[in-house]
Amino acid sequence: MVSHDIHEYLKPGRRAHLVGVGGVSMSPLAEVLHGAGLTITGSDMQESRTVARLRSVGIHVVIGHLAESVRGVDCVIRTAAVHDDNPEIAAARAAGIPVFERAQAWGALMRHYRNALCVAGTHGKTTATSMCTHIFMAAQADPTVMIGGTLPMLGVGHRVGQGDTIIMESCEYCDSFLSFFPTVAVILNVDADHLDYFEDLNAVERSFRAFARLVPLTGYVVANAEDKNTMDTLANLDRSILTFGVNQGNVKANNLSWVSGMGEFDITVNDSFYAHVALKVPGLHNVKNALAAAAAAYVLSIPGNAVEDGLASFIGAGRRFEHKGEFNGAQIYDDYAHHPSELEALLTTAKTLGYSRVICAFQPHTYTRTKELFDEFVRVLKLADVAVLAEIYAAREKNTIGISSRDLTKHIPGSRYFATLPEVTAALTELARPGDLILTVGAGDIYTVGEALVSRKN
Repeated sequence: MVSHDIHEYLKPGRRAHLVGVGGVSMSPLAEVLHGAGLTITGSDMQESRTVARLRSVGIHVVIGHLAESVRGVDCVIRTAAVHDDNPEIAAARAAGIPVFERAQAWGALMRHYRNALCVAGTHGKTTATSMCTHIFMAAQADPTVMIGGTLPMLGVGHRVGQGDTIIMESCEYCDSFLSFFPTVAVILNVDADHLDYFEDLNAVERSFRAFARLVPLTGYVVANAEDKNTMDTLANLDRSILTFGVNQGNVKANNLSWVSGMGEFDITVNDSFYAHVALKVPGLHNVKNALAAAAAAYVLSIPGNAVEDGLASFIGAGRRFEHKGEFNGAQIYDDYAHHPSELEALLTTAKTLGYSRVICAFQPHTYTRTKELFDEFVRVLKLADVAVLAEIYAAREKNTIGISSRDLTKHIPGSRYFATLPEVTAALTELARPGDLILTVGAGDIYTVGEALVSRKN
């Protein structure tokens, strides 16, 4: 097979076609390439606000996957969900048109920026990347941004800037972040996840170590000093490492106090004052996310006052402890947590916020994750006062394991299982009472339950 250098194809005047252009990281890629002087076309399965936005900036988008859509293009870029049997991919291959992965394209684009800040970790990536964005915007650095979720400040999950910094949420799944070229690599934590791809924790650690080694000798790895797996992953790494942690590391939270579950603290770097921060998002995990973002800002010479201003204006990312509304006196929040560690951080924080009951409606994400981490899910879900289990969200999988959320309920006292989301909504309608915190939790479509609940008449 002929190997093609993607850098030769991402140049002004070239024509690139993006398959799945309406996706969360494909649409900003289309905009960035369009802004760089390429002629961009795309395809997607359905009309959407994203597709409408792309058309408004001059990008031609076809609905449906048609072989003729790749005619005359220099290269094709696809999202991970698009496989070789896609008509456009098959037509491109038959015509000898090179096909590149989305991560390869983002990686190639990074090389045009002096600073490529890549935020990785099993948990917390979207929030920490969003915090970095707020900080760099407060510093008027005009960054280009790619986040795997919606940031209220932007109204979307991306931004095309004119500055010399690109900020990228960087995912380990399928080793996609190994296509990147970070000058600063943030590692928030390393945990056993995506076990449909990685064999075990050791495989995950090897991937993160390879990611850290992508940083040039002149760059920095920003790492969680209080996460053992992260420190094991980076042991004896020949790169400059700046560590962070609440109590350990180069970058620390001093004089930490709590106001309604939200941290207020001084950030010190090597025991010297850098910034004073009062967060608008709750939980110890968000203190750590803020320290990671501040550490990344520090190595890129962002002043402490921009860290203060940026974090003061950060009220959360979409689907990260996002307030949806109220029903029958209960407050409804939604969160993307889908790994036991994330769920534990969420429920532990929720229990400190002063509600009479914490009701957790959880939708497990993928059969393999539910099976591999079954005992951990059982342990953590017991933290809720009431656990309501929706059926497992299949995502990219088929249920060859024969597992169900019903299996979890057998081990969680007082928990209830429902096969459909309308049944979950009906159950929460009956359960809700004044003073309750109702959480809809998971990486699938469980958020629709909270929205349905809020839209009901009390």
